[in-house]
Amino acid sequence: MAIYHLSVKTVSRSAGRSATAAAAYRAGVSIADERTGEVFDYTRKGGVLVSEIVLPNHAPDWSSDRAILWNRAEGAETRKNSTVAREFEIALPTELGDEERKRLALDFAREIVARHGCAADVTIHAPGRGGDDRNHHAHILCSTRRMTREGFGEKTRELDDQKSGEVLRWRERFADLQNERLRGNGIREQVDHRSHEERGIQETPGRHLGVSATNYERRTGQASQRREEMAEIDARLARARDDGAEVRKREHDAQILDLSTDLEAVRKEQEQTRQKENRSQRERLEQVMKKREEQRERETDFFGR
Repeated sequence: MAIYHLSVKTVSRSAGRSATAAAAYRAGVSIADERTGEVFDYTRKGGVLVSEIVLPNHAPDWSSDRAILWNRAEGAETRKNSTVAREFEIALPTELGDEERKRLALDFAREIVARHGCAADVTIHAPGRGGDDRNHHAHILCSTRRMTREGFGEKTRELDDQKSGEVLRWRERFADLQNERLRGNGIREQVDHRSHEERGIQETPGRHLGVSATNYERRTGQASQRREEMAEIDARLARARDDGAEVRKREHDAQILDLSTDLEAVRKEQEQTRQKENRSQRERLEQVMKKREEQRERETDFFGR
């Protein structure tokens, strides 16, 4: 069954990230950051199948050099909280061969570059060892500024504004492009960019472990907290269905909120804390009053002699 996934993330200095580090990691290369002096060396990283830079036709010659490109992207930003890059992360269909997956990723990147005038650094990663062998995916790291003949120009603000509908447009476009390639290779499976809720499907949509959790499981051989949380959610949903409840869940790439908050227990704990504080205050007050009474008795005895 063909799987659809597209997410758009930003690389921001406010989160302690940089475009140079992101590009080096995704391409499995070493890049020295001219702004900070740091060297990001990921030459030992494996699993990078493709790394190509896609540029507008009028881009300057130096922009085809990955290290120069992302150092210039960093240099174009002056604020300490600047967004220095934007990433499209896409799942590539396991039903296609390596060359067709490469063509799909690069063609999609070319469309992004043509529409927004940015630079795009495309890397395709193989499924991790010991992980899901269907997890073919690509990272398309884009500059947040348009390329001119002289270098970086104005910001691609349309991708920051949710009201513009640009991200939704790209979600739909990637689904269409992926389906075109599947059909062109005689594969009947198709994907849909819409959520289960938008499609009127009450089945729980699939969830991804995420990069951090997947890497943790590969290193340790143990289940990650994310996997355990997902299992707990699945168990709760199963129990709800057994009870005849109508379950609808919309997938969020961010956080799982409030799995098991016991409001009554919290209230009891707060009440117990207040009682303890009041008791402590009374005890301190009684001690102060007792000391004052003892002091008065000593003064009375002294002056009564």
